[in-house]
Amino acid sequence: MKTVLMADPVRYPRMTTEELRATFLLDGLYEPGKLHLNYVDLDRTVVGFAAPVGAPVALPTYPELRASFFTERRELGALNIGGSGSISVDGRSYDVQNLDCLYIGRGSRDVSFAAKDKGAPAIFYLLSYPAHVEFPAVLVRKAEASPTEIGSVETCNKRTIYKYIHLQGARSCQLVMGVTHLAPGSNWNTMPPHTHMRRSEIYMYFNVAADARVMHFMGPPAETRHIVMQDKEIVVSPGWSIHAGVGTRAYSFCWGMGGENQDYADMDPAPVETLR
Repeated sequence: MKTVLMADPVRYPRMTTEELRATFLLDGLYEPGKLHLNYVDLDRTVVGFAAPVGAPVALPTYPELRASFFTERRELGALNIGGSGSISVDGRSYDVQNLDCLYIGRGSRDVSFAAKDKGAPAIFYLLSYPAHVEFPAVLVRKAEASPTEIGSVETCNKRTIYKYIHLQGARSCQLVMGVTHLAPGSNWNTMPPHTHMRRSEIYMYFNVAADARVMHFMGPPAETRHIVMQDKEIVVSPGWSIHAGVGTRAYSFCWGMGGENQDYADMDPAPVETLR
């Protein structure tokens, strides 16, 4: 499991494009038939993909965690962005369809991921944070994820937000997780942007066409940079950084947070006129 060390806002303005990408962009984690995870020192995040094709893929533990099993002291969110699949948690099987999300609580010893159709296999996006309290496993269907339409055609950001793991949904220790889908003809997400020092955030872009890209903007409001993102790539957003993106066509992204609180509305706005 690769360990990724974040840069601080002092080093950040002097970083080249390649240095920014090497630090904040997590790529190459999706591979059919495999499970790949990165450990990010910021809030001790673990993130990646499980992509079973034939045999089920088990969630291993790693020396970096110093734990006898992965969720001994952690919780985990698993979002299916592929075809039909299932997740087994301590002998109980959960049927997880496209855009369903399973919360897996601390203390779940045996976890494995399976696809039901080799022709259209499940793809599980995994996001994990340390947990100091146990909550039971909960499967949240897409239709149950409180879909909310925001934005407008005029501002090119009409989108639907789905909240899966949050204070009013599946309960967790600190993990917050949801998905945003851009409407056709809309390109901007999280605009106007914001920061929140209480939580770091992870974006995973998906449903990005092979010939499309998303320009992910980051940094303090007065010192912004961008990272060019492809399908199934992940970007880390520290608490001091904005997180916004614009695509060459419609796309989707999973947003996940961990940190001091789970208050979705706890944001420090960065009005467009203050951006540099």
